[in-house]
Amino acid sequence: MKKYLFLFVLFPLLFSSQKASKEESEIKKFQKELNAEYRNPKETPLRGGNFTRFKAHPFFPVDMKYRVTAQFTKTENAEPFGLPTSSGKTKVYKEYGKASFTLAGKPYTLILYQSMDLIKQEKYKDYLFLPFRDATNGKETYGGGKYMDLTIPKGNTIILDFNKSYQPYCAYNAYDYNCPVVPEENRLPVEIRAGVMYEDIYHH
Repeated sequence: MKKYLFLFVLFPLLFSSQKASKEESEIKKFQKELNAEYRNPKETPLRGGNFTRFKAHPFFPVDMKYRVTAQFTKTENAEPFGLPTSSGKTKVYKEYGKASFTLAGKPYTLILYQSMDLIKQEKYKDYLFLPFRDATNGKETYGGGKYMDLTIPKGNTIILDFNKSYQPYCAYNAYDYNCPVVPEENRLPVEIRAGVMYEDIYHH
């Protein structure tokens, strides 16, 4: 009987381990693709010597506590609005919904947006944009905040994996890019030590 009991305990542990391994491999894939994008002369935001010196992005260590399941609430009858950008202009977005989650025992809510320009393209019709700020900005990450790409969830929950958060292009090239400014309501009063760091990316 004890042998079977051991098996019943072992199977959930194995399943949990396999799930964590799959999630970590997805994060590693994100990191690899981001570095490849910045090394690709057709895709990179880097220019001149910044491009030629680029080696790889520094990342925080993968930490699954920053992969959270949030309650998703769609915003009904949201009107498009002009979200301010780094150049002083605006880009048209609408609020798509809210994601509420708990981190280190404390509740937080972030607003998810939909670009009115991108949804005109078939491949971006399900794309959601999450800009946020946290207490690492200006120290270990870009002072203007970070971004996360998401897709419209099918149910009432959505996974927010901050391990896949990244700096806007403006962090590396403020001259050629016009990036949405993080709204005040998406400022988190805690450190999110996950995703891309903002260090000397050219000699990493």
